[in-house]
Amino acid sequence: MSPASFFRQSLLLASGLLLSFQLMAAQAGWRQIRIPGVAPDDAPTVVALYYPTQAPARATAMGPFTVQAAIQAAPEDKVKGLILLSHGLGGTELGHSSLAEALARDGYLVAALRHPGDNWQDGSLLKKGAAAYFGERPRQASRVIDALLQDPLWKDRIARDDRGYRIGALGHSAGGYTVLALAGGQADLSRITTHCTSERAADPIFCGVNRGDASPSGAANAPAVPPASLLPSLRDPRVRAVVSMAPAGVPFTASSLAQVRVPTRIYEAEQDRFLVPRFHAEWVASNMPAAELRRIPNAWHFAFMDTPSMPIQTPDGNIADDPPGFDRQVFLARLGREIQDFFDKALSGEARPQ
Repeated sequence: MSPASFFRQSLLLASGLLLSFQLMAAQAGWRQIRIPGVAPDDAPTVVALYYPTQAPARATAMGPFTVQAAIQAAPEDKVKGLILLSHGLGGTELGHSSLAEALARDGYLVAALRHPGDNWQDGSLLKKGAAAYFGERPRQASRVIDALLQDPLWKDRIARDDRGYRIGALGHSAGGYTVLALAGGQADLSRITTHCTSERAADPIFCGVNRGDASPSGAANAPAVPPASLLPSLRDPRVRAVVSMAPAGVPFTASSLAQVRVPTRIYEAEQDRFLVPRFHAEWVASNMPAAELRRIPNAWHFAFMDTPSMPIQTPDGNIADDPPGFDRQVFLARLGREIQDFFDKALSGEARPQ
């Protein structure tokens, strides 16, 4: 065989292998499930599932957000793990679709719940007070994990090892609080009173300048604190790794944060006015010896969300707005890769708890 013929055949073989790899590369699938409430009269929990599939993805507008996925497509036989995704106050299960899709393409099943009583349609949970709000959110997340581990379609698809199912949690704002509670952070709600008595001017949105205004996707305007302020631990031992983005951190006790041992990454938005980092993300990270803190320069609170197609107003302005020079699309693409890598290492055992 001549050198030219050998080169041509080698090139064709390499092209064929590349095409085969591209055909096998997973796309993001999407479907919705409803999990019945605890009591017969309770509203069901709506959950958007993002998962790996071989079906081609397409753009589908869902309200102000767009999902890039194959709707109702057949899932792959196995997934690398389950990632629970928790949105912020008054938010939606669709607000972090780009991150969920990136994880799905990487092989994960992502369960993005619409928190009952705390979503864009229903703000009743906050009205029940701080104990209900900060206590029920993590319980809702754990019930989603319960349901998927019992679901005939998913329970045998989720990877497991000698430590059990590979499960992580990802959350933003009030969802950042939620996933830290699943990791073992414990809330003492008297901390809100103490903090807002002394720091209301420096942390005005969290402390509730517009106390009756439940903002879409943001942190809680600090609700009234009952006399019995220490909540029970809401740790879910099945959650083995956590990513918390711009979390509401004031309620946590320093002692409980110090006991968290699961791999944890905390992101802060440098110019966050909704949850001022030194009181929230930085304070949490400073009390968690195993946590990794990453600061996003020139970013506002909502940088971690997809950009909606219409204005959504909050006490800090439109969630679609960014500071001059900040490219949210580029940032989210990079963030998706970083979070994939974090969960790959943490759930495979490369980042063992200390």
